[in-house]
This record gives sequence, structure tokens and C-alpha cells, in this order.
Amino acid sequence: CILLVYDTFLLLLNFSVLPFVRLPQDTISTLNTLQPYATALKELKSKRHLQLKTMRGFLERAGLTVDELDRLNIIHVTGTKGKGSTCAFTEQILRNYGFRTGFFSSPHLVQVTERIRINGQPIGKELFTKYFWQIYRQLEETKDAHGGTMPTYFGILTILAFHIFLQEKVDLAVIEVGIGGAYDNTNIIRRPWVCGISFLDIDHTDILGDTIKQIAWHKAGIYKPGVPAFTIRQPEDTMPVLEERAKEIGCPLWVCPQLEDYQAECGPLHLGLAGQHQRSNASLALQLSHTWLQMRVYLQCTWLADTEWPGRSQTLKHGAVTYFLDGAHTLHSIQACSEWFRETAAEHERNASGPVARVLLFNVTGERDAAAFLKLLVPCHFDFAVFCPCIAEVSTSSIQEKKFDMSVKEMLTRCWDNERIWRLHNHLDDNGDNPLLIEDRLPNLPEHRGDTLVFPCIFSALQWITQGRDSVLADQAKMTLPVKPSVTAKAAPLREASEIHVLITGSLYLVGGALKHLDTASSK
Repeated sequence: CILLVYDTFLLLLNFSVLPFVRLPQDTISTLNTLQPYATALKELKSKRHLQLKTMRGFLERAGLTVDELDRLNIIHVTGTKGKGSTCAFTEQILRNYGFRTGFFSSPHLVQVTERIRINGQPIGKELFTKYFWQIYRQLEETKDAHGGTMPTYFGILTILAFHIFLQEKVDLAVIEVGIGGAYDNTNIIRRPWVCGISFLDIDHTDILGDTIKQIAWHKAGIYKPGVPAFTIRQPEDTMPVLEERAKEIGCPLWVCPQLEDYQAECGPLHLGLAGQHQRSNASLALQLSHTWLQMRVYLQCTWLADTEWPGRSQTLKHGAVTYFLDGAHTLHSIQACSEWFRETAAEHERNASGPVARVLLFNVTGERDAAAFLKLLVPCHFDFAVFCPCIAEVSTSSIQEKKFDMSVKEMLTRCWDNERIWRLHNHLDDNGDNPLLIEDRLPNLPEHRGDTLVFPCIFSALQWITQGRDSVLADQAKMTLPVKPSVTAKAAPLREASEIHVLITGSLYLVGGALKHLDTASSK
């Protein structure tokens, strides 16, 4: 399915920082009282067929109806990897046609307001707060009549996004699925204009199943009768499932062409998001946009290069320190991240005036296979591997935004496990176990073993890695942890290198915590 003739393709590379807004504490605290979405899905696994009925009930209690959602002109996108990037490309294209766009995504990197965007920008804290309390108070007032039930954290944000898009009168809304598809909260959408499925891989196995066929069944659950659907080229076992589901539901399904197939009319294509894996996401976005625009205007093949989606194949250069940030958190995405880093870092190193030190900053969340992830990163040849929990800084160890079901002790224990795995992959000597001493707060000192170190928070890890060579970090008035002389001595190669290249990956939460410190707008 190749699109009709296009005009031009603008070739711009332009990333911007996320605006940092601080929500009122009562709003954050109230959000944090709600159950995490993944936890709820696990608990209700045997009753998940009731999930959408429950969600419609919450929607009505909040003063909305499914009929109203039909007015939003929705583009609905699911997948394991790349659905957020696909949504970002799609929103960028349609916004540049002059349409007022809404965009709902998850998770957020720094602030929850990032999940709900109007015209490409996170909703302002005043509007978020106003609309949140409009929704929450109605749900709170009706909960006693409904057995005391309240939506999950993700559920109320989904309802809030629909409410905001209706109130702010967007021309269209790009909606990213949370987990799966068939029983996801966003699937109360009844009449989207078009649906898309990005690359499918193994993830959330405790919720969706442990085979690619089971996962594909869930993802294809966003299909709607008569609504066109698109997918990229999928693993061999996946396509029959997607095709069978399309036949059952009664929707036309097309496979997107390779991005190179568009070049005959458009000329060479360049994207604003780095990495070869983004090309299939861009092709999917073109098909989704074209289908939506067929009812409005003729499609011009433009604006993909302007797409801004921080934390995905993103490069930030701060003087002698260059950060490579990618929230990869599946085997396929880690493989793509590894290839992207090796290629991009090599380009930077060719222009360096002397030796370059490579550092990995890594963590994972959930039940993901850290050993498999780390094995794929070994070919990057890091001089140091640093591990820390997804906690921005020690002073915020209470974690303002509710993201984790694990205690701080459990998160640190996982970091030690990841460190041991890395040492085994790299055939490094094991110097014995380091004691993990935690009482009611984080430990005061980082520990180390050879070429690997574990730190208690993201800020302390970045401080050690950069050794005062990043002025953005040096200017921030935050608590600094005392470091053992042996750890300071170990950093000599970092101080002597002409440049330091830092890959931050394994978790979007880790990347988001790092961006809070590294983006000047996020530091204010």
C-alpha cells in the first residue's frame, strides 16, 4: 500500500527540551493514591473482559459519554516498541497542516503533564490542575454509590485526556495505548478514524501472555469494524494473528511500505528521530496521517523531520560530555539502541581531539530480563558501567510521582544484581559482595567494583560520571554525596579523556530522571 504522489519532504533535525512545571502538591498526592495500572491489570487478569465496561462506568461518573468521544476524530495506535514515536510523527504532520492536535501518551519522563499535549506542548499546570479536579471530584462524590471504586492512575489520566481534548476543542486526538490493546483503558474509543500497530515484541508477559501470538491478539484488539488499520512488517508468527483478527472484526488491514519506497517522488528522507528503527515508525505515521487527511486535505509528505520526542535516540552535548539517551526497554529496542549508539558515538569520536571515555548508565524496571539487555550492550565497549535506581536525587527519595511498586531497598538490590550480571558478561573478577546497608533512607556512599559502580540516585551517578565537566550539573544546588577516595581515584580516566560519552538506557523512567537534571528548562 504505497501512498499517492507527494510534494516535498522538509529535512530538519530539531530537538527541544521539555518544559518543567511543578504541579500543586495536593494534585500529585491525590494522583499517587490511585492504583498503578499494571498492578490492577495483573489483579484483574481473570476478569479483564470487564475492564472496558468498568472504564465506561468511570467515564460516565466523570460526566462524559462514549458518544462524546466520537467527536474527537481519534487516531489510535498500539504496539510494543515505537508506538509513541509513531504518534509523535503523526501528530507533527497533522499539526503542521494547521490542525489543533491533542496527543495522549505514556509514560511520562519528568512530569505527568507530558502525557497530555495540545499542539505538541504538554498541558500547562494551571489547566491540568483545573481539569483534574473537575474530573476527580465527580468520581469521588459518586464512589460510595459504586462500592468505593476509583479508576487507576492511568485510568483517570485517560479520562482526563478525553475531557481536556473535548474542552480545548482539538481537531483530532492521537491516542497511544497504555498496555496491550483489547482491554486497555483507551479502547473505550468506539469510532476512531484509523488504527495503527507498530513493532510487536515480547513485553508485559504477566499481563498479555508469553508468546508473540498472544501479544499480537491483544494488540489487534483496537481494530474496529470498517475502520482502516495499518501495521508495519512484523515477525513471521505475528502477521497471521493480525490478519485473522482483522477478518473477525471486519476491518481492512494494510502493511506499510518501507520508507525507502516513498523516495521516488519525495527524494531522500531524513527523520528528526535517530535510528534505523524509526523509519518503519515514520512509514506507519505517513499512512495514518494520509488516511486521516483523505477526508480533509490532500497529504503532503512533510514535517517528519521536525518531530520532537525526547528520550528516544536523543543526543545532548554539554561541552566535553555528550549524553545519548534512549528509553529502550525491550530486547528489540535495546538491540536498536546498541546499534544506534555504536554508530552515532563513532561519528562523534572521529571529531574528538583525543581519547574518549564511554560510560553506560543503566537500570530496568518491572520484570524485564536485565541479563539479556546487558548482553546486547556489551559490543558497545564501555569503559565504565554505572547502575542506579530510577530516583532523580537523594532529596526526593520519597518519589513525588508514583511510578514504582518496589521499595528503595528492592531497587538498589536490583542494581547490585545488574552490576554482577555486567561483570559476568565482561569476564571481570568478582571482588565479593558489597553490603547493602539501608535503614529508613538511602545509603550515604556509593560502592564500586573495578569498572562498575552502583549509586543511590541518578544525580549522584551523573555527578561521578561527569567529574565536574558538565557545567549544567555543576550549577545545580543539590545535595552531593561524599565519595570514597578509591572511587575518586577510579575516575581518573574520565578526568583525563578529551570527551566523555554517556549512554543512558534500559528504562524511560531512568531517562526521564536524567533529563530532569540535564535539560536546562527542566532544572528551573
